[in-house]
Amino acid sequence: MSGQVQVIGTLKCKDTQKVLRFFKERSIQAHFLDLNQKGISKGELNNISRSIPLENLIDKESKEFKSKNMQYMVYDIAEALLENSLLLITPITRYGNKAVAGFDSAKLNSIAKDIKQ
Repeated sequence: MSGQVQVIGTLKCKDTQKVLRFFKERSIQAHFLDLNQKGISKGELNNISRSIPLENLIDKESKEFKSKNMQYMVYDIAEALLENSLLLITPITRYGNKAVAGFDSAKLNSIAKDIKQ
């Protein structure tokens, strides 16, 4: 499988830092998308949601979610994530048709193994 690893998150997020370090330690170059600088596109969200259900992508524990009082609202998850990418659980790691939310060492090792082949 060819392509580049993409890590979507924020530099303040500890798990994003762990994922970036994970790939660096394995000499795998990862493309980092900082959600503070650029939001996620509809195409990216569609690709990610093929691997991870939309309801698992929204971070209901985030400051962003709570500051907007979204726990009391009815909303379309895809629309909310496209309007405000900071609602995403971070990091999201993409490689080919695989996507991993958070720091999941087993799934990240699987991606690293695919890249090294």
